[in-house]
Amino acid sequence: MSLIHLRNAEIFCDVITHHGFSRAAEIRKISQPAVSQAVQQLEEHLGIKLIDRSRRPPELTPAGEVYFERVRRWLDDYRDIEDSIQKFKGRVAGRVRIVCIYSVGLLQMAAYVDRFRKQHPEVEIRVDYAHPEEVYARVLRDDAELGIVSFPRDGGDISSIPWQDQDMVLVTPPDDELAKLSSVPMGKLQGRDFVGFTQDLTIRRVIDRVLRNNHVSVQVIHQFDNVETVKRAVEIGAGISILPEPTLRREVEAGTLKSIPFEGLDFKRPLGIVHKRNRSLTTAAEKFVDLLRYVPEPERAKTPDYDLD
Repeated sequence: MSLIHLRNAEIFCDVITHHGFSRAAEIRKISQPAVSQAVQQLEEHLGIKLIDRSRRPPELTPAGEVYFERVRRWLDDYRDIEDSIQKFKGRVAGRVRIVCIYSVGLLQMAAYVDRFRKQHPEVEIRVDYAHPEEVYARVLRDDAELGIVSFPRDGGDISSIPWQDQDMVLVTPPDDELAKLSSVPMGKLQGRDFVGFTQDLTIRRVIDRVLRNNHVSVQVIHQFDNVETVKRAVEIGAGISILPEPTLRREVEAGTLKSIPFEGLDFKRPLGIVHKRNRSLTTAAEKFVDLLRYVPEPERAKTPDYDLD
């Protein structure tokens, strides 16, 4: 396979993996017309259509399905071979793809990525954000080497590496009656309006269990599927909530939210690094895991806010 066809095959796989030409262009940092041209050149080389462009998002033709599965495995094997050779030269190169839950802490992760790029400039690193089930799905279908999730699974085709235990705290608007407390008994939450996560998320089920075990009932006014929207609802006074402390630091520093630890309650959210059990991590992925596990949280990168709605 020539270098041009190799590049076009990689772009084609990105279009399918990321469900569209525009997202593939964003990931590749090239224009959408360039992505379309690469796929068209690949189809002309093969003499057959691979993608049905009349569908939204684009769908694979029967020939495209065969090509995608075979070429993706070949590309992964090719990268593994290159990675093995680079080890003999003492170099860390290649790429590492990471997919994280939204609440992992965007600024914190950006700081780690920035530090990794400075240490290993020859590695192409990409970080995406998704809901928990999509994190697992992308790891299992080899669309990412690493996933970062809360309350991680460890079993079957998924292997988990412990990373952090984050304190869960009460979060209130700064003018709430509980905001002046240095710590709060769980009983103070009784009957309060509450902004929670949607019931399909593990963190919601764990919070419900902790409230129940402490004989506390709250009035769930709003439910959201990501931490950023929960914070915005609390800021406007829609209710109180329970969130991981590191996700609140920016708002606490700005004075828009108050973070209050619980009195006499050790309530933590575990974060883990998950990967596919039967696939060896590349050297680049191993180096990123080492950075996460053994380097204290770097100074925050100056990174723009992200819209997670």
